[in-house]
Amino acid sequence: MTTGLYVGRFQPFHLGHLQAVKYILERVDELTIVVGSAQHSHTIDNPFTAGERITMIRLALKEAGIPADRYTVIPLPDDEFHKVWVSHLLSQTPSFDMVYTNEPLTFRLLKEAGLRVERIPMFDRSKFTATEVRRRLLKNGPWQGLLPRSVARYLKQIGGDERLRDISKSDKAI
Repeated sequence: MTTGLYVGRFQPFHLGHLQAVKYILERVDELTIVVGSAQHSHTIDNPFTAGERITMIRLALKEAGIPADRYTVIPLPDDEFHKVWVSHLLSQTPSFDMVYTNEPLTFRLLKEAGLRVERIPMFDRSKFTATEVRRRLLKNGPWQGLLPRSVARYLKQIGGDERLRDISKSDKAI
């Protein structure tokens, strides 16, 4: 059985992330999805809590018909020191054969630690980025089409768009 690890912040989990999960699951039997920067929330770059991001991932994968026994979702806080982060990651996750990430620093740290790391093909990167979703949420633009329907509903339910706009106002006040 082959196992993979997918590391990301998922702020929020969008259709590009979903395509990445599908791509990885074509190559491995089981996938551990690591929700990085788990300690961060309620900021412009990290508006959602680790629990909310885990919920988004589960909703999206269920909607996509991906069986729950094919994946595990684990939150992982950042470590203060980059070199220690890989050890921290390894101590908090099940064993795996391959790591998948497109984040340059994460890729570099894992590669330097001797792990097998592969980049994931980008799926319409001009549109499907968490930065673009957050930008549209902030500006009250058309963001729902960038997310799985279940995730869009969930963001509406938790007031994610309002939260981001409120955070933006408080950041400007500082």
